[in-house]
Amino acid sequence: MIHSGSLQINSKQHLKIGGCDTVDLAAEYGTPLYVMDEGLIRENCRRYRQALQLCYPHGRVLYAGKAFLTLAMADLVKEAGLGLDVVSGGELYLALKAGFPAKDICFHGNNKSGVELQEALRAGVGRIVVDSLVELQELCALVQSQQQKTAVLLRFKPGIEAHTHDYIQTGQDDSKFGLGFAEILQAVRIALHAAPFLELKGFHCHIGSQIFQLESFALAARSMLRLMSAVKKETGFLACELDMGGGLGIRYLQVDNPPSIEDFVQTVARAVKEAATEEGYPLPDLLLEPGRSIVGEAGLTLYRVGVIKDLPGIRRYVAVDGGMMDNIRPALYQARYAAVLANKAAREATQKVTVAGKACESGDLLIEHINLPPVEKDDLLAVLSTGAYCYALASNYNCHPRPAVVFVRNGKSRLVVRRETYADLIALHQS
Repeated sequence: MIHSGSLQINSKQHLKIGGCDTVDLAAEYGTPLYVMDEGLIRENCRRYRQALQLCYPHGRVLYAGKAFLTLAMADLVKEAGLGLDVVSGGELYLALKAGFPAKDICFHGNNKSGVELQEALRAGVGRIVVDSLVELQELCALVQSQQQKTAVLLRFKPGIEAHTHDYIQTGQDDSKFGLGFAEILQAVRIALHAAPFLELKGFHCHIGSQIFQLESFALAARSMLRLMSAVKKETGFLACELDMGGGLGIRYLQVDNPPSIEDFVQTVARAVKEAATEEGYPLPDLLLEPGRSIVGEAGLTLYRVGVIKDLPGIRRYVAVDGGMMDNIRPALYQARYAAVLANKAAREATQKVTVAGKACESGDLLIEHINLPPVEKDDLLAVLSTGAYCYALASNYNCHPRPAVVFVRNGKSRLVVRRETYADLIALHQS
């Protein structure tokens, strides 16, 4: 069941991650606990940078912060030489507090407020990805009134329906994100008219998340080059940048077989180069925005087993001390996960159980029908591949404090986000 090279089993039959015994981690930091393998994250960043350098003449990798973002993660991304994309004023604030260079930040979002746009301009972010005509017009007014220059990309929806969950498709025609072709032409004209304060660099697209079919990315790349060629014919604008977003899937279950980072980058780069040749279009700078595929398999969540309920002829419920508060994805996306008993990692999985959370919701089931070794109260359950979108989507539902986050590397651990306390839950309340 262990499907990541960063995971091992030690002589005590305990699960190890990043050289650290998970049983010791749980004893030191408590549960639930998010554990991130810092070494694997750094390696994935390196692989993305190297792959792009090898197969495309000029480009940049930007980490998609929405997958997982803390001060420590922002530091890591900066040290790894990647840019960063943020999707809210809060993410921008965090990045700046971490000392992340504003020029290397790309600001996304389908409904940026006027305040957020002003924050982005004040910080001097490298790119603002414009998602609508309304936003573009507001941004034009701001830069002209403040006599401040900023660079933008226009987000286009290429009409590609990726093979993934409906909630995480973003490139299809019926999407809340991006502009259609007629709107793009109008947006280009508005942006060009706003020069020199608004500098239109090019176009952006993102077709969705957790995608295994590389042809979807290739189709999107060809669609974007056709768009860029058509825009040039209609308006004379020659784009110098193309941001293809991210979306590469990861392994959640043993049966999953996602493409490699290298295959993903090579597929997109090749499709862009081929389409540019076909269209007679100069090669643009290529930007990629991976998130999940950098941090997803690098993380796991540790839980302590509590109540075990046998319903004869129906199922056995194994309840843990977390749930949909720290991992909403099973309830939200019907996401499926693998798990092991971290303190019995080498034992044979002989019992089928359903792992239930402790939220007051019947639908708070982390994993249905998983085979585990015989489970006992106080066992330690490790749910794998939780590095992306679990901490980011965590809540205080039922007034549960959010878990701590620990980075592990070379047998050492460090706390990067402390566990919330009950006092934290009411710190902003007024009676």
